[in-house]
Amino acid sequence: MAAVDLEKVLDKAWADKSLPEILSAPVAALKGVSERDGELLREAFGVRTVADLARLKYVRWAQALAALEESGA
Repeated sequence: MAAVDLEKVLDKAWADKSLPEILSAPVAALKGVSERDGELLREAFGVRTVADLARLKYVRWAQALAALEESGA
C-alpha cells in the first residue's frame, strides 16, 4: 500500500479532504500546479481532475520507464 504525506503534495485547502474529493479535484489542488497549468493540461490532454492526471497514459508510460531505470533494466 502506498503512503503519501498529503500536506506535501496538496495545497492547504485540499489536505484535509477525503480521497474521493481529492481525486475529483482540479489538478491545481496539487502543490506546485497553478490554475494556468491546469488549463494547459486540459487543453493538451483533456485532463480536468487529479484522477484524470493519474490515469493519463503518458504519465503511466513515464512512470514505467523510470521504474525500469530504478530496477537496473
